[in-house]
Amino acid sequence: MFRLKEARDVVFECGPECGCGPDCGNRVSQKGIKYKLQVFCTPNKGWAVRTLETIPAGAPVCEYIGVLRRSDEVDNDTGNSYIFDIDCKQTIHGIEGRKRRLGHVPLPTNSPVDDKITENEAEFCIDGSSYGNVARFINHSCEPNLFIQCVLSDHTDINLARVMLFASKKIPPRQELTYDYGYQLDSVMGSDGNIKKMPCHCGADLCRKRLY
Repeated sequence: MFRLKEARDVVFECGPECGCGPDCGNRVSQKGIKYKLQVFCTPNKGWAVRTLETIPAGAPVCEYIGVLRRSDEVDNDTGNSYIFDIDCKQTIHGIEGRKRRLGHVPLPTNSPVDDKITENEAEFCIDGSSYGNVARFINHSCEPNLFIQCVLSDHTDINLARVMLFASKKIPPRQELTYDYGYQLDSVMGSDGNIKKMPCHCGADLCRKRLY
């Protein structure tokens, strides 16, 4: 099975134009969840997800599934905690404090990515509030065991990339799955125009104490 040791700018998979079949090893995001995962309730973080079997380091765990929406449509939906920005383009360029990915992969010449991009916000997002999968219940951690990976298969538009979660280390059975939500402190505004602050309960040794 495909293994990814660290996050890349983007991973290109085989798509409908390829001559290979569904069993091709380069169709990771198209094969669904392969490990037994369980949703459970925590004392102070609400719903969470844990694995019931060992997940090897670098293994694909699940895709973040939901309804594709324009980000400006959900700007005022401050009560929706299931919004996942498709900010791969911003991450590629290290915009607004985003951690630059290692292992740059050049995009196709017809990919709509401007090397002089200045937009801080993602144009599209995935809304998992009304439709989604187990990924929407995975909590944040300041020391996560999953990382986010953008994947392209049936097109080259990085703005509409699939969002996959991979294991950053070997994860033993019964351990909670987590990834870094990537918020900047003081970056979330409430409907009243004031900065919202949320404490972090991840329990990591290097916890930043606040989610945003």
